[in-house]
Amino acid sequence: MDGKRVKDSQVTLHNLMLPHHANPMGNIHGGVIMKLVDEAGGLCAIRHAQSQAVTVAIDSMTFHSAVRVGEVLTLEASLNWVGRSSMEAGVRVTAENPITGECTHTNSAFLVYVALDENRRPVEVPPLILETDEERRRWAEAKVRQQRRLSRQQEKKK
Repeated sequence: MDGKRVKDSQVTLHNLMLPHHANPMGNIHGGVIMKLVDEAGGLCAIRHAQSQAVTVAIDSMTFHSAVRVGEVLTLEASLNWVGRSSMEAGVRVTAENPITGECTHTNSAFLVYVALDENRRPVEVPPLILETDEERRRWAEAKVRQQRRLSRQQEKKK
C-alpha cells in the first residue's frame, strides 16, 4: 500500500456562528464546537483512508476563549499519526471577527478514528509520509499519546 502525505488529507472548514448556535450568554455552545471539531477531524481521516472512519477517542478539549455570534470559526485538521487501521487527527480552532480581522485561538483537540470497510470492520490505512520536521515532531508526540491510550485500555481490562 502506497503512503500518503500529510498535506493530501488536510482539511480546513469555515463556519459563520449564528444565533441558533448560541447559549443564553450569547456564546457559542461548546457542544456545537465539539461537533465541528469531530467533523473536521473525521473528514481528514476519511480523506486519508479513502473509506469511512468512526471516532473512537477524543483525548481532551479545553476552551481557551469564548466564541461569539457573528464570528467565523476556522477548524484546521491534519493527521499526526497512523497505525494499522487507526489515525490520530489534530484539530486547531480559531475564531475571527470578520469586521476587525482579529483572530483568537479558541481550542485544540486530538481525536482518534478507525477506518472501516463496507462491512463496518477495521480496514488497513495507508502509511503516513512525513516530509517536514514539524510533521516528524507531531508524529513522535502522537505516538506517545497513542501508547498512553493503549496503556489506559490495558489497565481498564485488569
